[in-house]
Amino acid sequence: MKPQVKLLALVFFFGIIQASAQTLTQTVRGKVIDQISKSPLPGATVMLLGTDPLLGSTTDINGDFRITQVPIGTYTMRIGFVGYRDVILSQVQVNSGKETVLSVSIEEDFNQMDEVVVLANEKDRTVNDMIAVSGRTFSVEETRKFAAAVNDPARMAASFSGVVATDDGNNNISIRGNSPNGLLWRMEGIDIPNPNHFAAPGTAGGGISILSAQLLTNSDFITGAFPAEYGNALSGVFDLSLRKGNNEKQEFTIQAGFLGTDIAAEGPISKNYKGSYLINYRYSTLSMLSKMGVPLGDFVTNFQDLSFNFFLPTGDKSSISVFGFGGLSDQNRNAQKDSLSWTADFDRYSSTFFSNTGAVGIKHSYILNKSNFLQSTVLASGSGLGEKYGRLNNEYQNDEKFYSNFGQSKITFSSVLNTKISPKYNLRSGVFLNQLYYNVRENAFDEDSGQMQAQINAKGSTQSLQAFSQLNIRANQRLTLNMGLHYLQLMLNNSNSIEPRLSATYELDEKQRISLGYGLHSQVQPLGTYFAAKEENGEILLPNKDLGLSKSHHIVMGYDRSLNPYLRMKVETYYQHLFQIPIKPGEDQTYSIINQEWTFMTDPLVNRGLGKNYGAEFTLEQFTHNNLYFLLSASIYNSLYKTDEDKWRNTRFNGRANLVLTAGKEYHWKKNRTFGINLRSVYGGGLRNTPINLEESIEKGETVWVESRAFEEQSPAYFRTDIRVSLKRNRLKSTQTLALDIQNVTNRKNVFGSYFEPMEGNLKTIYLTPMIPILSYRVEF
Repeated sequence: MKPQVKLLALVFFFGIIQASAQTLTQTVRGKVIDQISKSPLPGATVMLLGTDPLLGSTTDINGDFRITQVPIGTYTMRIGFVGYRDVILSQVQVNSGKETVLSVSIEEDFNQMDEVVVLANEKDRTVNDMIAVSGRTFSVEETRKFAAAVNDPARMAASFSGVVATDDGNNNISIRGNSPNGLLWRMEGIDIPNPNHFAAPGTAGGGISILSAQLLTNSDFITGAFPAEYGNALSGVFDLSLRKGNNEKQEFTIQAGFLGTDIAAEGPISKNYKGSYLINYRYSTLSMLSKMGVPLGDFVTNFQDLSFNFFLPTGDKSSISVFGFGGLSDQNRNAQKDSLSWTADFDRYSSTFFSNTGAVGIKHSYILNKSNFLQSTVLASGSGLGEKYGRLNNEYQNDEKFYSNFGQSKITFSSVLNTKISPKYNLRSGVFLNQLYYNVRENAFDEDSGQMQAQINAKGSTQSLQAFSQLNIRANQRLTLNMGLHYLQLMLNNSNSIEPRLSATYELDEKQRISLGYGLHSQVQPLGTYFAAKEENGEILLPNKDLGLSKSHHIVMGYDRSLNPYLRMKVETYYQHLFQIPIKPGEDQTYSIINQEWTFMTDPLVNRGLGKNYGAEFTLEQFTHNNLYFLLSASIYNSLYKTDEDKWRNTRFNGRANLVLTAGKEYHWKKNRTFGINLRSVYGGGLRNTPINLEESIEKGETVWVESRAFEEQSPAYFRTDIRVSLKRNRLKSTQTLALDIQNVTNRKNVFGSYFEPMEGNLKTIYLTPMIPILSYRVEF
């Protein structure tokens, strides 16, 4: 070997030894602001507890702090400011691949005490300070670490009390027995369309979330009795917040997995400007493999999405954010023109399906003074959903059976003013104006006429208005009150609702509190429902155009106790009375929109239905301590509905009980390596189904339901266990994570329902997903 080569090898060898022996460090920085006015707090102290020597900093005139040379690991951070309550942030993760950038809001102490230390984990409080009951915050780490969450907020939320996943194949969730379609999605303070790939018309869920965990920061999830600022929802709210990109250095994340491949980039917009960008693009891994010639069978899930957040400061007191997301998804299947290959009637069907959604918003934030903060947003959004399928006849010709194309778009303007009247009183008021455009069409094959007939065909525009005002009163050190009003009006038919909201929390002592909440809530019907067409005497009528809003009274009582700084117990009981629910008229009819899961109802409906949900929930949660976390959620509930037949029936989602254990443990293996194992196990009552009339189904050659026995059958108990194992390694300038999610690790055959198979003349059982391994790799640098 030449001397020069030996020298290079020796230098390389010692370089490796030095890098492996080097203590890896990273910068922790961020901003401390007032919780209400969003004003920066100069002079606040920020300390990383447990470090030796103690690491810390103070905020500058802009509220910014910086702690350099922090060894990688997990820390507890304490933030304090004179006249404010101290906040303890646990589980501050410091990795070598990216800087840790935080935004911390703290609450003024109206008694002006020198020090009030909040020992509870930051998850004890929601991002929105007006939420008093049935709310919790969730972090990006949860969406990443929870087994089977696959970076999806909705799938992650299935670990929480009162939440039940309705189908393994998508992320639809039923909250406290309500339809999955009662869920509201909000981002950066403004309502957004359903942010999911493969979404069916009229739904709030889909197959895969469009939103990347790379963009999210701590966000709120609410399951009942929402504050006055939330409207047009009956079951729950996802209030999502986006993080800002790193405004000082370029950083990248690449993640490849079974579902999709992500590329994220963030950094400063220019060298001497505090603005930043954050962009994430994802493409379906299965689509790539399919285009490379790998045989993947029918229904390959093709999708791609883009999400972004640009933060543009326009002065010391104002900023502009440009944010948004867009997703394209489709599935296609072609039936084989070979009758010998047909084993079921389904094999004769060809289909195409697409689901496209997007939104772009511009938000202006302005600190008017130390007491007032104004946020105004304009959002343009839209979705296009469509499906077409046909059946091969005996001559191998395609007979069209169904066609739909639903286009909706919306321009929304919102303006919200936060006012700190005094340390005791905070007022938040706002308005949401929506300009809606629709172009909806649905044709279905009519057996009697033997032709395709239009069931929905409408094009036009309308408007909706929402306004709210809510007051937060900190009556004393123990009692906090929230009261407000929400107004919702749909101009299409002038249906409207004035909705009072009230909640209170009382601190029994420093470890336990009780809460009470009430709210009247309403929701617009899925837009296509209003345009169901009916022909009468040669004239096309729209019998559902004047449908009113669905409404629900929510009452919640809760008890919350911190058993220690890391262990929390919570009990809530609730009652919901639903009314003005669209149903089919007639004493022999059992249909209610309460049970609708997807698509639009095209039969004439009336607002005479009722519903009720009631139950109790128990949560025992250990926030990560000694590298261990667990969440035990138990729910018992009843979900019923009534039509003109004047009989209370089980809803589709009345499983009666649900028990979920979610847990995880991390082990520090060798230097700069962390091995993690996470588990989620679910046991609950099965969903309800309507029996099938086998004799009539054989006679007609298609599934015929026994409508007089709607939802009288219950599927067997649902049981599923998911496991996630991961290995994270910090290097000098990167962090790499290799993970394996094994969904339904026991390969349990959970029953979804039944259908009639014409070719065999019998009933078939539909099972949910079997065991599925999902491998992923992420590198941050």
